[in-house]
Amino acid sequence: MTEKTEALRLTRLSKRYGEVNPVAALRGISLTLASGSFTAIMGPSGSGKSTLLQCAAGLDVPSEGQVHIAGLELPRGDEQAITEFRRKHIGFVFQQYNLIPYLTVTQNVALPSLFAGRAQDRRACADLLARLGLTSTADRLPSELSGGQQQRVAIARALLTRPAVLFADEPTGALDTASGRRVLSMLRESADAFGQTIVMVTHDPVAAAYADTVVFLADGVMVGTMPRTSAAAIAQRMTDLDDIAARTGVSA
Repeated sequence: MTEKTEALRLTRLSKRYGEVNPVAALRGISLTLASGSFTAIMGPSGSGKSTLLQCAAGLDVPSEGQVHIAGLELPRGDEQAITEFRRKHIGFVFQQYNLIPYLTVTQNVALPSLFAGRAQDRRACADLLARLGLTSTADRLPSELSGGQQQRVAIARALLTRPAVLFADEPTGALDTASGRRVLSMLRESADAFGQTIVMVTHDPVAAAYADTVVFLADGVMVGTMPRTSAAAIAQRMTDLDDIAARTGVSA
């Protein structure tokens, strides 16, 4: 069995908004995730889960703390350095697919490689499209695809460069149930078959049940974790989140 390495480490991560009467969105979160792991982040509205993803992915700057990806510290202050770091080490899948409408599926998938100044690997692109059931769509435009197909193209685009961590923000929020489950299966396979590290923010217990671990937040603080389990058990934990927060001294 291949020994797993550290893919993501958050150390005392905090984020405050505002100078006068600042609001604390994150309060000293520390978390380490291994390569090839699939982690779901859950919590009530305002718990800090989206802020956590944005700070971990270099889309926002934490007030304190450090982010390490694949053993390298995420740069701070220099926007060009941050952009280059993201291109080399980070992938993104969002609820909105963000595909370029006048580019084909293959061209959309290859786009990050072109931005990074790499030669287009047509074989790798074709293999990835085949794994995601998209071979027949390779020359189509996004407008010719269903929502589920577009989201799978977005996943392929994020996976092509083999990022150290793939961040997914409510990736099934705009999809019907069948399409959403297929996308979640693709993410699960990416962790199992590709050894891809995935961090997914979701409000849906069914989506979270695909993950190896669920991390629960309340009021900017981690209040618990669960190993892979059923959607019903996750939903119950969400229902009990107020009690968990009370036991840790945090108001959810």
